Amino acid sequence: MIKTEKSYPERRLRGVLEELSCGCYRFLSLADKDQGHSSRTRLDRERLKSCMRELESMGQQAKTLRAQVKKHTVRDKLRLCQNFLQKLRFLADEPQHSIPDVFIWMMSNNKRIAYARVPSKDLLFSIVEEELGKDCAKVKTLFLKLPGKRGFGSAGWTVQAKLELYLWLGLSKQRKDFLCGLPCGFEEVKAAQGLGLHSFPPISLVYTKKQAFQLRAHMYQARSLFAADSSGLSDPFARVFFINQSQCTEVLNETLCPTWDQMLVFDNLELYGEAHELRDDPPIIVIEIYDQDAMGKADFMGRTFAKPLVKMADEAYCPPRFPPQLEYYQIYRGNATAGDLLAAFELLQIGPAGKADLPPINGPVDMDRGPIMPVPVGIRPVLSKYRIEVLFWGLRDLKRVNLAQVDRPRVDIECAGKGVQSSLIHNYKKNPNFNTLVKWFEVDLPENELLHPPLNIRVVDCRAFGRYTLVGSHAVSALRRFIYRPPDRSAPNWNTTGEVVVNMEPEVPVKKLETMVKLDATSDAVIKVDVADEEKEKKKKKKGNAEEPEEEEPDESMLDWWSKYFASIDTMKEQLRQQEVSGTDLEEKEEVDNTEGLKGPMKVKEKAKAAKEEKKKRTQGPGASQGSEVPEKKKPKIDELKVYSKELESEFDNFEDWLHTFNLLRGKTGDDEDGSTEEERIVGRFKGSLCVYKVPLPEDVSREAGYDPTYGMFQGIPSNDPINVLVRVYVVRATDLHPADINGKADPYIAIRLGKTDIRDKENYISKQLNPVFGKSFDIEASFPMESMLTVAVYDWDLVGTDDLIGETKIDLENRFYSKHRATCGIAQTYSIHGYNIWRDPMKPSQILTRLCKEGKVDGPHFGPPGRVKVSNRVFTGPSEIEDENGQRKPTEEHVALSALRHWEDIPRVGCRLVPEHVETRPLLNPDKPGIEQGRLELWVDMFPMDMPAPGTPLDISPRKPKKYELRVIVWNTDEVVLEDDDFFTGEKSSDIFVRGWLKGQQEDKQDTDVHYHSLTGEGNFNWRYLFPFDYLAAEEKIVISKKESMFSWDETEYKIPARLTLQIWDADHFSADDFLGAIELDLNRFPRGAKTAKQCTMEMATGEVDVPLVSIFKQKRVKGWWPLLARDENDEFELTGKVEAELHLLTAEEAEKNPVGLARNEPDPLEKPKRPDTSFIWFLNPLKSARYFLWHTYRWLLLKLLLLMLLLLLLALFLYSVPGYLVKKILGA
Repeated sequence: MIKTEKSYPERRLRGVLEELSCGCYRFLSLADKDQGHSSRTRLDRERLKSCMRELESMGQQAKTLRAQVKKHTVRDKLRLCQNFLQKLRFLADEPQHSIPDVFIWMMSNNKRIAYARVPSKDLLFSIVEEELGKDCAKVKTLFLKLPGKRGFGSAGWTVQAKLELYLWLGLSKQRKDFLCGLPCGFEEVKAAQGLGLHSFPPISLVYTKKQAFQLRAHMYQARSLFAADSSGLSDPFARVFFINQSQCTEVLNETLCPTWDQMLVFDNLELYGEAHELRDDPPIIVIEIYDQDAMGKADFMGRTFAKPLVKMADEAYCPPRFPPQLEYYQIYRGNATAGDLLAAFELLQIGPAGKADLPPINGPVDMDRGPIMPVPVGIRPVLSKYRIEVLFWGLRDLKRVNLAQVDRPRVDIECAGKGVQSSLIHNYKKNPNFNTLVKWFEVDLPENELLHPPLNIRVVDCRAFGRYTLVGSHAVSALRRFIYRPPDRSAPNWNTTGEVVVNMEPEVPVKKLETMVKLDATSDAVIKVDVADEEKEKKKKKKGNAEEPEEEEPDESMLDWWSKYFASIDTMKEQLRQQEVSGTDLEEKEEVDNTEGLKGPMKVKEKAKAAKEEKKKRTQGPGASQGSEVPEKKKPKIDELKVYSKELESEFDNFEDWLHTFNLLRGKTGDDEDGSTEEERIVGRFKGSLCVYKVPLPEDVSREAGYDPTYGMFQGIPSNDPINVLVRVYVVRATDLHPADINGKADPYIAIRLGKTDIRDKENYISKQLNPVFGKSFDIEASFPMESMLTVAVYDWDLVGTDDLIGETKIDLENRFYSKHRATCGIAQTYSIHGYNIWRDPMKPSQILTRLCKEGKVDGPHFGPPGRVKVSNRVFTGPSEIEDENGQRKPTEEHVALSALRHWEDIPRVGCRLVPEHVETRPLLNPDKPGIEQGRLELWVDMFPMDMPAPGTPLDISPRKPKKYELRVIVWNTDEVVLEDDDFFTGEKSSDIFVRGWLKGQQEDKQDTDVHYHSLTGEGNFNWRYLFPFDYLAAEEKIVISKKESMFSWDETEYKIPARLTLQIWDADHFSADDFLGAIELDLNRFPRGAKTAKQCTMEMATGEVDVPLVSIFKQKRVKGWWPLLARDENDEFELTGKVEAELHLLTAEEAEKNPVGLARNEPDPLEKPKRPDTSFIWFLNPLKSARYFLWHTYRWLLLKLLLLMLLLLLLALFLYSVPGYLVKKILGA
């Protein structure tokens, strides 16, 4: 769907998925009714259940998948749909064949020679259309193949016989329908009546209706055929089969792209059935390509099928259907493709008047080639005169031929029967380049570019006694990319009148995305480009940073190449994220546009609102946390380079802007489907180029200033004389290396090969790492063209035995060196003469610009007034001063020259993108494991010609050394710790609390406080100090740990681990294992600021449900506060199990040495002992006190109530006691 590029493939995919889910549910409802069938075996029942299960899940998946299909996800979802298709095919196959398959054997002298097998399910008849077998009641063409082992592999691909069969398989009650699919117009010849034989099928059929036809096969050419001979070429001919006739084309020697230009005529063909049936569904034509061998049988090279275009007698032979167009047919060899055939086939009905009605076969019979008829004029392509110019540059990496080295090679170019030869290389070892660079020849080629014949490149070695040996060949199947197309001079970037000002004012680069606009030369517009003027930007930053004391200006001396590298990686990730976001936004917008008409404006508003909210969320970032903003703010302050996630070649079209590389092949093509043999057949490379144009050369080209007719269309190409070059290779790091040792790791080191130079950096191997940071640069002197293939390999160091190759990558330095994209040394973002961003190229930007203008014959550069340069009609402005190491400001033209270079693609006529300062990522491959990536290597290569000023010292990109720090953690108190233990006598809940802490990756160095026994309230007092020394890499925010993996390890392994502090709270037990109560892990770069009091400390601080300011210990240096400790409950949800008051203090190793402190509460600078409550002593040492505490603490209210009750009872008793006496006294009046 995507290949045909029809509009809205996502809608069509949604439709397919909708249909699939409906079909699944329909099957389920049908199968549900069918389940209780009595005649089912257990296998049938289980299979039905399995099918129902699978289809139910598939239906649901299809439904959910349908909702996820968007424009940018179509490809991925299409893959998932193909998985559905495979599953359905698998389910449709019955595990046990209920009906045996049909076998057709060809016999000779009672010997079985060849056979065909037809699955019976394809032939089953049913009244229901959907249940009918796909080949039931149809005339089918079958190809018989060899039985047994002989039928496997390439030997079994040749067809033993072709049969046309009509097969029908059905129940005997349906036998009346068995002739229903035959072509009409026959009479049955029945067997003799009697003996009840009338029900049998007829013995034979007699056709009363038959049509006479003539087939014309116009065999024009084939391309990219299979190499069947050891020379890497073939001697191909084609054999065409139709019904019961076959004919062959002529044999063309030593080519993979034969142009037969031959018409084969098949006369007196009788076809049966109605005329309209034959017109709509003619029989198939089989075309087989063979390689003619001097000895033995012809070798099969491939097969293709075609259907002819049918003309009935009553139709006119005129457009639009006739004459037929030449078409490409894909040739198959087994399951693999093996080239294309360009041909046309027409089937013409011979009417009552005989052949006189047929279009005449005009055109001369080519008597040179025997009685061969060429393809007629209306069908063969219209030819024009073209000139093909060939640039012969040189030959590279030629392998031996018949054990002898290639010494005097020559290149022969051939296209459509014409050709040209290069000059002879007299000594391949000394100089593999050609003396004469450009040659040309004229040839007749089709007007239609798609029909251009291939161009063959052959390299021969001139041996003694006038012998020529074929070294290798290459077929350029598509000449289209070499056709000269005059530039569109009306395009805006071709206008050279007027002025276009390109403004270089430094703006605050919020996002590092260039806002380039293509302008008409007449419009006096301004293009803003973010080229930073360091000074202005610094001032801006300082203003911006007045409010934010945390974010200081990065100190120039602190910045190094790695700062630049990591900032660039952040930018790359940000850009990828923005692309994804814009992709989804566009998608949403399109969805809105599509549904606007259907679902009313309300829906649109909602969608737009949702999109806005989504954007808001994205810009705010997660929780608007400071932590996530810190890297964002850093970005504008550091100059960056470009990090490519792939090879530089793929970004700049293989640097084939004018010099192309053609692989030379020799030997037979392998039949492995993995295609790995292609690599083994390469015997060298031819470097050169082609230019194809119609013969009168465009005048504007020949009239151009400085036009040299000897170079034709290849004007301004450099000399190909040998040149000495200093190659500087910077290897940054490798990622995802393939493990090479038993322990699942590797000990990688770098090896570099260029010509005779072989550098192995074996001493500096990195132990047990699959993501090593090398940070190395290597200088090699080389001379092009003899030494131009650079190999950077990663080897695994072994203590015993030879080192193993993990993977290697090859870089063609020559194409880079001569490319117009200037890949010798990347153009930096800003020009600086000191610091981490120092200019690497020996040529300054102004010198580079002058040279480019001179080479491209461009007017300029004209500098002045200060901060302005004019190149052609483009004006670039920018900073005009530069600051040296001492802070002195000097006038300079380099900034504006650099801004012109960074936008060189906007220069009319010669503009192209120049390679920026970069790091490329190259896949590592191993010849023993072809096609499988063994890891990736990040590197870049600089090249400096030795006849130019010498470059400076190499950049220092050695890995950063981790800085030594000491983290001091004081655990002051705990509170609200859950109480785990029950008191034996009183049943009182309590805990014996202690706190444990460690830095991630140093679990074995964990430190514990002393135990606070018998805490009854969850409160614990410790005043305990931990000391954690560690090595830290600030740029990567990782702790570096070096330790031996085991006692048998040869050396230490380096680990990089996030800087995280873990604090845990435990309940100490004397006789059983200690009980874990809760924990918190603090990321030292961004952790929640501690609460001031225990009350303010909540569980949400740790889970991130509430906005808490995040702090970094590396910025704050000292932090004190309360943090919550969490544990998971039975439902696997977090619960608060305690709070800890701690103080974190970070010092560098030097500061820690000056101010030493003791571990725990020891000297120096001891912490005072905690004042713990008396009850923390065991109850029987002080029974009264602890009893008072236990009873009063727990039963306080109960005791008070009892006391009140006793007082009341006492009062009542006294009252009752004294009432009788008092009454007597009253009565007696005493």
